[in-house]
Amino acid sequence: MIVRERPSGWRLFFVVRGSIVPKIAPKILATMALAAIVAWSHGVFFAHDLTFTATPFTIIGLALSIFLGFRNGAAYDRFWEGRKLWGELVITSRTLARQVTTLIGRDTTPELDALRRQMIGKTMGFAHALRHHLRDTDPRADLVRVLGEEVAAGILASRNRPQAIVRSLGADLQACIRRGFIADPIVLALDASLHSLDGVLAGCERIRTTPIPFSYTLLLHRTAYLYCFLLPFGLVDTVGLATPLVVGLVSYTFFGLDALGDEIEEPFGLQPNDLPLSAMCRTIEISLREALGDTDIPSPAAPVDYALE
Repeated sequence: MIVRERPSGWRLFFVVRGSIVPKIAPKILATMALAAIVAWSHGVFFAHDLTFTATPFTIIGLALSIFLGFRNGAAYDRFWEGRKLWGELVITSRTLARQVTTLIGRDTTPELDALRRQMIGKTMGFAHALRHHLRDTDPRADLVRVLGEEVAAGILASRNRPQAIVRSLGADLQACIRRGFIADPIVLALDASLHSLDGVLAGCERIRTTPIPFSYTLLLHRTAYLYCFLLPFGLVDTVGLATPLVVGLVSYTFFGLDALGDEIEEPFGLQPNDLPLSAMCRTIEISLREALGDTDIPSPAAPVDYALE
């Protein structure tokens, strides 16, 4: 995710990091090149005048801008829902750590302290496992670091690692009940926290595995391309030699909105405008290590080249 102040003045036009321009620049240049050819030939090719009036492009452009707005709104809803789910994960992780350290057991014994550290470590592991699960990356290094080799090996044997960690936390809760470390009324509160972790996992998987319908996206792609490549034939009689410039500005708007919708539709990826899942995992790990009283606490994630991963 890009983290920077909005540039002011002329610097606004020279920002590249986080901009959609590098992705759409070839398309814009292609439309401008076609517009230059149309302006040079006045829309006449092989003795045929291929120019049109600007009226149909005005009507189509209005409809296209509305549909692009709806599509980008749907994409941003997915982005914002993903952010809310990860915000809920931060809350639930901190709540579970507080419950584990204050509600399980009355006295501090080596056995009880080890159990608490194990449960909080698994809560940290859940955040890392969920991040890798959504990004299709290997969680081994992070899970071994926060869980240890033995526990991590059992989690890595599962296809759905976050769900395996929730099941393991449930087994730890059952062990607490058997050993008398926790009263029955408090079990419900801890189980509610585990249920919240399940809800976050299911919500993220819903976004990850259910894209915006392909036919809707394809229709907008085709319409945007046809509109921008045919636009020079509708403008050349009106704006003349300025046609490439006008077509470039319109193409930047439509191609940019189209590409931006594609980028934020999948909020859990590694593109500059995606959610900073690694930074949020670091935030969770810092909070939970502080709850354990650890002194070796990592520092908050800092943006690199204005971007948080």
